[in-house]
Amino acid sequence: MKQALIVWGGWPGHQPEQVAAIFRGILEGSGYEVEVSDKLEAFADVQKLMALDLIVPVWTMGEIGEELVKNVSAAVQSGVGIAGCHGGMCDSFRKSVHWQFMTGGNWVSHPGGDGVEYTVNIKNSSSPLLEGIDDFTVKSEQYYLHVDPAVEVLATTRFPVVPGPHSLNKAVDMPVVWTKRWGVGRVFYCSLGHQADIVEMPPVKEMMRRGLLWAAEGKGLAAYQTGVAGENLF
Repeated sequence: MKQALIVWGGWPGHQPEQVAAIFRGILEGSGYEVEVSDKLEAFADVQKLMALDLIVPVWTMGEIGEELVKNVSAAVQSGVGIAGCHGGMCDSFRKSVHWQFMTGGNWVSHPGGDGVEYTVNIKNSSSPLLEGIDDFTVKSEQYYLHVDPAVEVLATTRFPVVPGPHSLNKAVDMPVVWTKRWGVGRVFYCSLGHQADIVEMPPVKEMMRRGLLWAAEGKGLAAYQTGVAGENLF
């Protein structure tokens, strides 16, 4: 049975406990054994982390010891997947550039605050992960992120929608969903998910379901490829 760890906490405005419960339901419904913790110390045992298939952070605006970040990073590099959404993964630990490098980006603003109506555009890419999901409109925070150019972008949103200091720049398509690799581990991120009701939206929940499972499947694939190659890829 595949194993996942969900760690929730940080700023309560993102309803981390409720979002963690949604992710737990998705994973248990897919046959996973899921551990849920509200303590960052859940990242303290690197060997335990390396035995997992998936790590799901749901933690906004916290502070974390560098040793704990290194443990998560080592696990992902070895093949464990990491997947999450909104500030729970890419506004988790603003002082940790290591975390930001691993996850692929970090929040810097949401012009207009909550309640901005905008379109999420599904992109053509080499990944079939979001195949069959159509463009959709959401009324929520529209995340402006600083993003790793190495990510594969699967969905975007157009800025600007509301006035701000960014408005005099040319229009830009900001990544909403992306994947990347960290070592041989798979990374999945979706910027939607300000609160649990947004995560429960059918297209958002389906994107997260696919992303969680995709990230977790990477460990088995990495192990298989290692065996076929007859060498250690780690």
